[in-house]
Amino acid sequence: MARLFSPRPPPSEDLFYETYYSLSQQYPLLLLLLVIVLVGLLALLAVAWASGRELASDPGFLTTMLCGLGGFSLLLSLASREQRLQRWTRPLSGLVWAALLALGLGFLFTGGVVSAWDQVSFFLFVIFTVYAMLPLGMRDAAAAGLASSLSHLLVLGLYLGLQPDSQPALLPQLAANAVLFLCGNVAGAYHKALMERALRATFREALSSLHSRRRLDTEKKHQEHLLLSILPAYLAREMKAEIMARLQAGQGSRPESTNNFHSLYVKRHQGVSVLYADIVGFTRLASECSPKELVLMLNELFGKFDQIAKEHECMRIKILGDCYYCVSGLPLSLPDHAINCVRMGLDMCRAIRKLRAATGVDINMRVGVHSGSVLCGVIGLQKWQYDVWSHDVTLANHMEASGVPGRVHITGATLALLAGAYAVEDAAMEHGDPYLRELGEPTYLVIDPRAEEEDEKGTAGRLLSSLEGPKMRPSLLMTRYLESWGAAKPFAHLSHVESPVSTSTPLPEKALSSFSPQWSLDRSRTPRGLDDELDTGDAKFFQVIEQLNSQKQWKQSEDFNPWTLYFREKEMEKEYRLSALPAFKYYAACTFLVFFSNFIIQMLVTNRPPALTITYSITFLLFFLLLFVCFSEHLTKCVLKGPKMLHWLPTLSVLVATRPGLRVALGTATILLVFSMAITSLVFLPAASNCPFRAPNVSFTASNLSWELPGSLPLISVPYSVHCCVLGFLSCSLFLHMSFELKLLLLLLWLAACCSLFLHSHAWLSDCLIARLYLGALDSRPGVLKEPKLMGAISFFIFFFTLLVLARQNEYYCRLDFLWKKKLRQEQEETETMENLTRLLLENVLPAHVAPQFIGQNRRNEDLYHQSYECVCVLFASVPDFKEFYSESSINHEGLECLRLLNEIIADFDELLSKPKFSGVEKIKTICSTYMAATGLNATSGQDAQQDAEQSCSHLGTMVEFAVALGSKLDVINKHSFNNFRLRVGLNHGPVVAGVIGAQKPQYDIWGNTVNVASRMESTGVLGKIQVTEETACALQSLGYTCYSRGIIKVKGKGQLCTYFLNTDLTRTGPPSGTLG
Repeated sequence: MARLFSPRPPPSEDLFYETYYSLSQQYPLLLLLLVIVLVGLLALLAVAWASGRELASDPGFLTTMLCGLGGFSLLLSLASREQRLQRWTRPLSGLVWAALLALGLGFLFTGGVVSAWDQVSFFLFVIFTVYAMLPLGMRDAAAAGLASSLSHLLVLGLYLGLQPDSQPALLPQLAANAVLFLCGNVAGAYHKALMERALRATFREALSSLHSRRRLDTEKKHQEHLLLSILPAYLAREMKAEIMARLQAGQGSRPESTNNFHSLYVKRHQGVSVLYADIVGFTRLASECSPKELVLMLNELFGKFDQIAKEHECMRIKILGDCYYCVSGLPLSLPDHAINCVRMGLDMCRAIRKLRAATGVDINMRVGVHSGSVLCGVIGLQKWQYDVWSHDVTLANHMEASGVPGRVHITGATLALLAGAYAVEDAAMEHGDPYLRELGEPTYLVIDPRAEEEDEKGTAGRLLSSLEGPKMRPSLLMTRYLESWGAAKPFAHLSHVESPVSTSTPLPEKALSSFSPQWSLDRSRTPRGLDDELDTGDAKFFQVIEQLNSQKQWKQSEDFNPWTLYFREKEMEKEYRLSALPAFKYYAACTFLVFFSNFIIQMLVTNRPPALTITYSITFLLFFLLLFVCFSEHLTKCVLKGPKMLHWLPTLSVLVATRPGLRVALGTATILLVFSMAITSLVFLPAASNCPFRAPNVSFTASNLSWELPGSLPLISVPYSVHCCVLGFLSCSLFLHMSFELKLLLLLLWLAACCSLFLHSHAWLSDCLIARLYLGALDSRPGVLKEPKLMGAISFFIFFFTLLVLARQNEYYCRLDFLWKKKLRQEQEETETMENLTRLLLENVLPAHVAPQFIGQNRRNEDLYHQSYECVCVLFASVPDFKEFYSESSINHEGLECLRLLNEIIADFDELLSKPKFSGVEKIKTICSTYMAATGLNATSGQDAQQDAEQSCSHLGTMVEFAVALGSKLDVINKHSFNNFRLRVGLNHGPVVAGVIGAQKPQYDIWGNTVNVASRMESTGVLGKIQVTEETACALQSLGYTCYSRGIIKVKGKGQLCTYFLNTDLTRTGPPSGTLG
């Protein structure tokens, strides 16, 4: 018993479970145990007084009672102080047990003659409650239970062994006592083990639910960050709802709509300003960069621009290569949108001037701004990017293209909104841009008021270029300088979002440390501010654990009725009652142990009459049949080797476990069998009889009188019948999952039967035994606890109320366990849905092979993602006719209906990506009516270089087939919309650099000469044709495609190029031909 007072180990999950969770369950039981003992002692005094006994004539009994009342009242007052109880759990439990043991030993030697059956029921109560109601571990409870058993056996054995007249009957009685105590220990340990298992399972499910909630919260935060990194908040909510609908309907499917159109998330906004900015000279610089330098340079540049945009209330829309454009006045209208864009443009030019001055790299910034109205939103199904469309957007783009490097080029509409905030000068140039020339409106260049001040300080900024310029490449020099800007990395904000909690993490670290014994047991010693250190997760942890407190069962709850404990939801109540119970077979097995103990006891204390033997033989047969049915699944291997007609036997145990009605019937029948066999020995006696020991001529000297009654029943079997009835009460508690109302009914039935039997119909047996014990002392009366019928009645009531309390507790925790499991399943399903949603969102921003780099347990966003590829095929496919088709009028809702048609085109193109044969095609972006995609991006870096040219570029065929499929899709749309749109496609293949840039709105993109040439192949192409370079034509020919020469054409930035058209009328012809044309 030294472990009761041993020091506590360091904090761990087990310690937390024992000190808080287990205590929160056992605390009310301990209080109830003390209350039951006190009420029992008061009831003893009341019965003694009501029966006319003079308490003063038995000072030993009175002293024991008063000491018991005082001691247990003191223990109750100590236990009522929860903080003190938390600190002294083991010592207090030890004191309660010691007090019960002392009380039982005191009762043994007070009130009359000491007998072997004295206080067996009380010691059985002590043994069972040590397991079921004291906050002790299994080892401590077993030690206390065995010590209680041995103390009773040893004390009575030594005391009664010295008395010759009791010796003949002493050994059978002590053996019967040992069987009773052994059964009590086993039943108590069984009850405790099952409850501990259920409580710990509920505890772990609560923790799992907490982890699941944290994961759910994390996934929600991830989704919010991801969505808001792609879309404005108002649009994110609408699109999230559609994605959830798609996930619920089946991943990838689209919710049914009342029309044949895809959902369109586009709105019109008036009073906005659009800024386009292009880095002049960046293409030449990028050609000198390594992949890492290029991605870092772009991220730092555009990260700086994002910071400037945030400062001036502008929203970046998209990055197109080295072109950056944004809008002010979205999604909320701003009165100063024009000033915001002009300020941003000036700051961008200023940042590039500083960069040029510091590094000596010849780059500049060209900015164009126009104010008007836009259509803004998202089109397509994949790779969402918030975009804007309108004639005003087109004009802003042309303002940038025709602008002056280092200056902000604005229209008259923007100038009117500046209201004199900035001085301007007439652009005074002959527009080479046909679009602006056709408009014929004047344009202006904004004068930067701080430009002169910066020129005076310019020499100081050239320190880096003068010191390191001659030693370093311009690209590396620029990269070094840009790193000092410290732009955030893509998805860096996700690092600060709490990562999903692993289920392997048993408890929050702070929660454990904060619940150390010193803090939890003595709040006065809490370090100042410790409570404040608990983060939100730990606070939720304590909230969840608090919900497990058994005292909650008596309070109002959203889930339970506090009186009946029924679930408030009828469906949940039905599901609970119909749930399977695999442990039922163990309930039946332990009940058989109680039945077997009763059998052994009656065989020891009776003369084993034939009728009793026959009755037990039949009952044993019924029990063996029940156990065979319950455990038949364990005989599967044996049965399957036998005849087929017996193969159905193993299914019996499954039926019992899964059929609630069958379980209730078998459980009730089993308990009733134990009840009936507990009193079988009394059934064979008459209801009334003349006791031979009450005859007036019987002298106390007649020591040779028999202990037997007529009918060959020893008198000592009477108190042991009482003890067998007590075991019958215990059999009810063994069915943990039996409903409380059924247990209450059975316990009431058994209480009424036992009381009527021992207090009424067979009360004379108790009186006869007392007459035999007190021969010759007719005027003396034994104490209350020495009279079997009164002792039995008090024991019955004490066990009835004790087991009723435990039944209520068991019912609550069985239901709580079911509730937490159900909640955990629901939260896990919701978490899985959220994870799928996060994955879909991320894959809508990044390719599937790139997304794992930025999210999940293996998130790696410390470095910028970049990857170089040797052979990537890039496609640009545009619908040039859409520019002419697009118009803004009241008929088409200022262009909205035109965009609806463009949304159908892009969405149909996106649907092709879900086909297995196009799984290698990666959509990059859409630029107005131009669709950009690539193949070969899912290959491992360096893998292509190790393969031969034919194998490494085999994906070019996939891209050609995709281009043809795009044309077919457009033909279908033309047929339904009565249009004549035609596709213009440009293809090129070669090395590219892929990466993710931009912290505010991370964007996956590819760069390189291959991309630029592919874009030129489209812009210089012919409607209905696929134009390719000579190198790509050779590669396609090797794959079995036919190309014919277009001739030499002039390509902007590339000079004269010989290009080819792909013969799309033919499929692969097998072996390649010898020529291209």
